[in-house]
Amino acid sequence: ELKMVLVVNDELKMGKGKIGAQCAHAAVGAVERLHERRQTAALHQWEACGQPKVCLRGASTLELRQLQAEAAARGLPTFIVQDAGRTQVAPGSRTVLAIGPAPKSAVNQVTGHLKL
Repeated sequence: ELKMVLVVNDELKMGKGKIGAQCAHAAVGAVERLHERRQTAALHQWEACGQPKVCLRGASTLELRQLQAEAAARGLPTFIVQDAGRTQVAPGSRTVLAIGPAPKSAVNQVTGHLKL
């Protein structure tokens, strides 16, 4: 079974609506990246199991970057949202990291310690 995890940058103190929008950007960006790389088999498998997504908290931009590096080192697809800075956060802020879609067990090795 495949899943996608969305790690929200907690240090930015975004409002709920902003978090929702940024998570949507991350999920769409991750899917678009897989399409660009022609990794459609993983997308089809993820779609077949209902496109599961889980949102978790990351403590900081540094933690998001560390998680992205660890996921990439394990061969997992990643996408990080860099905000334009028009509303609540500074331009260039990294708001949400998407990891996956990828096998649940592999994603959990990177994100299993994070809180909902």
